[in-house]
Amino acid sequence: MGPLIGLLILLVIILLVLSSCVKIVPQANAVIVERLGAYLATWSVGLHVKMPFIDRVAKRVILKEQVVDFPPQPVITKDNVTMKIDTVVFFQITDPKLYTYGVENPIMAIENLTATTLRNIIGDLELDQTLTSRETINTKMRSALDVATDPWGIKVNRVELKNIIPPAAIQDAMEKQMKAERERRESILRAEGEKRSTILVAEGKKQSAILDAEADKESAILRAEAEKEKRIREAEGQAEAIIKIQQATADGIRFIKEAGADDAVLQLKSLEAFAKAADGKATKIIIPSEIQGLAGLVRSVAEVAKEE
Repeated sequence: MGPLIGLLILLVIILLVLSSCVKIVPQANAVIVERLGAYLATWSVGLHVKMPFIDRVAKRVILKEQVVDFPPQPVITKDNVTMKIDTVVFFQITDPKLYTYGVENPIMAIENLTATTLRNIIGDLELDQTLTSRETINTKMRSALDVATDPWGIKVNRVELKNIIPPAAIQDAMEKQMKAERERRESILRAEGEKRSTILVAEGKKQSAILDAEADKESAILRAEAEKEKRIREAEGQAEAIIKIQQATADGIRFIKEAGADDAVLQLKSLEAFAKAADGKATKIIIPSEIQGLAGLVRSVAEVAKEE
C-alpha cells in the first residue's frame, strides 16, 4: 500500500512538471525563453514545450500597438515663455529580444526621451510658432523617437501633442487677442454686407432705368406704328374714295354715251370729273388736249352770256 501511494504521488508530480513545461502562446504575443539564465529562443504563436528546471519564461511581450499618455512636461520657448505640454506616444514592439534586453524600463525610457526631445524642439520655436506648428512638432518628435528607440526593438508609429498649456497671463492675452480679432472680423463682415447692399441697390436702380428706357422705346415704337397705320388707312380711304368717284363718273359717262350723247357732252363730263378729282387740293391738273378746246369754248360762251 505504501509503495502504491508513493507511485501515485510521483506520477502527480511528473504531470505537474510536464504541464508547467507546456506553453501556449496566444495571437499578438511573444515569449522570451532562457536556459540556465541565457537567452534561448523567442516563442511565437502556438504550442511550445520547455525543458523542466533548466528553461524558464523570462518575459511575455505584447506585439500589438500600444498607447502611452505622458503627464505634462514644462518646456521653454525661444522667446522665454514657459508652458506645459503633454504628449501621447503610439508605439509597437517589433523585436521582443531587444525589447527584453535592450533597456531596463522601456516605458520610462520613452517618457524621458520624449521630454528631452520635446524641450529641444520647442526651444527652437517661438510661442506663436509652437501654437500653430503641431503637425511639424509631431513629425520631428516621431522621427527622433523612432531612431532612438530602434535599438530597443520599439517602433514609434505616431506622436501627438495632446495639450499645450501656456501661462495664465499668456492665456488672458490670447483671449483678448481672439476677442479683438472676432470684433475686427465682425466689422469687416458688416462693412462688406453694407457694401454689397449698396451695390445691389445701385444695380436695381440701373436695371429699373434700363427697363424704363426700354418701355419708353417700345411705347414710342408702338405710337409710331399706330400713326403709320393711321396714315396708311387714311391714304387707303382717300384712294378708295377717288376710285369710287372715278368709277361713278365712268359709269355716268357710259350711261350718257349709251343714251346717245354727242362728243361735246362727253368731253364736258370728263372735265367735270377732273375737277372733282382735284377737289380743290391739287395745285396742278394736266388736262388732255381734246378737252382743252372744249374748256375754251365753255369759257367763251360764259363771257357772251355775261355781256347780254
